[in-house]
Amino acid sequence: MQNFIKPLSSLPVLLLLPGLLMPGLAWSQTGELSHGNTAWILTATALVLFMTLPGLSLFYGGLVRTKNVLSVLMQCFAIACVASLMWFAFVYSLSFSEGNFLIGDLSKAFFSGMSKSTLAGDIPETLFAMFQMTFVIITPALIVGAFAERMKFSSVMVFTILWIPLVYAPVCHWVWGGGWLAEMGLFDFAGGTVVHITAGVAALVAAIMIGKRDGFPTTPMLPHNMTMTVTGAGMLWVGWFGFNAGSALAANEDAAMAMLVTHLSAAAGSLAWMAMEWVKFGKPSVLGIVTGMVAGLGTITPASGFVGPAGAVLIGLSAGVICFFATQLIKRKFYIDDSLDVFPVHGVGGILGTLFAGILSSPHLGIFSGHGYADGIETMAGQFWVQLVGVVVTIVFTAVVTFILLKLTSLITGGIRVSKEEEIQGLDLVMHEESGYKL
Repeated sequence: MQNFIKPLSSLPVLLLLPGLLMPGLAWSQTGELSHGNTAWILTATALVLFMTLPGLSLFYGGLVRTKNVLSVLMQCFAIACVASLMWFAFVYSLSFSEGNFLIGDLSKAFFSGMSKSTLAGDIPETLFAMFQMTFVIITPALIVGAFAERMKFSSVMVFTILWIPLVYAPVCHWVWGGGWLAEMGLFDFAGGTVVHITAGVAALVAAIMIGKRDGFPTTPMLPHNMTMTVTGAGMLWVGWFGFNAGSALAANEDAAMAMLVTHLSAAAGSLAWMAMEWVKFGKPSVLGIVTGMVAGLGTITPASGFVGPAGAVLIGLSAGVICFFATQLIKRKFYIDDSLDVFPVHGVGGILGTLFAGILSSPHLGIFSGHGYADGIETMAGQFWVQLVGVVVTIVFTAVVTFILLKLTSLITGGIRVSKEEEIQGLDLVMHEESGYKL
């Protein structure tokens, strides 16, 4: 994600903290509007929203049992609405106004100062804000997969309202809004840290805190509609081109390369996961090949603007193998009921891709060469160190704050989990008095 906000100079922390309440700088009005870039980002924005509604919704909806399908669709839909209005009210400002190295200020709350003629680079700021809105929509929606079939709808809403400004906004500002990780030179083109690590780690914490579904792991809890899941997976694959290639914020060679490497990684991840299942279980599954696709897409995301085609294939193959084993480890070794494998696919994938970006961005790897290091960084070791710092800090920050927010949510809603009887009956009827199917 290109950073259009000038980072602050390196001042002592105590001197910068008052910036939380001080007005930020307005977008630069120099330059001209690019109609080509604007057209592409308009398209990319629609593609990323398409990933959540309907892509992720259908992907998740097919994976749960019949009695919970509407609850998952409802959660994804409601999160999209809540996140959008919060982004407009103040989260965009916290993420992308100048502020300080930790968080933006409130100078752009309610899109203050934003008009049709305000530019972010050479595209309208309104479009930049809308494009970024689609990222804040999908990130908490990903977490839904961890606590599917057992969290109260009220708890989902309260947790989302707390999590977006207190986890997503700070990390987004650190990486894309001119914060301290941006100053260090972290490579995260489209959301390895901002989206996938935060969502994955939050999902793992949520799955541990809310506990296992009734009957896990002895009772089979098979997807109720794989046709729905594969349909959603196809929408995710297509929508991901807007996610990654759109993050170039221009219709240029960076966008073209990002689209190419995204596709190659998805294909490699699909086949690698399929092969691992085939070897381990004797048959390749449809669920396996589409999950491998998501792993390949999530893992290439942070590296998509910095690696070449051969590097992307290597990333996809690694994602298919490593995320497959991570899934087996989480559920079969530690018995953590991350219902729809959010952490082993998105969390592990985000970590893996962010670290790979530090290695395969090197221009000295022959066919696996990438596009070079960040400004001021001269070696692979230097870039990898920055990537490692970004990964570790994002994991720790997200885990700690998510734990606190889930505790707070439980206090507000009287517990985050439905009763055993309600879980057996199904969230569709208990939470919404509706059923997905009338057979």
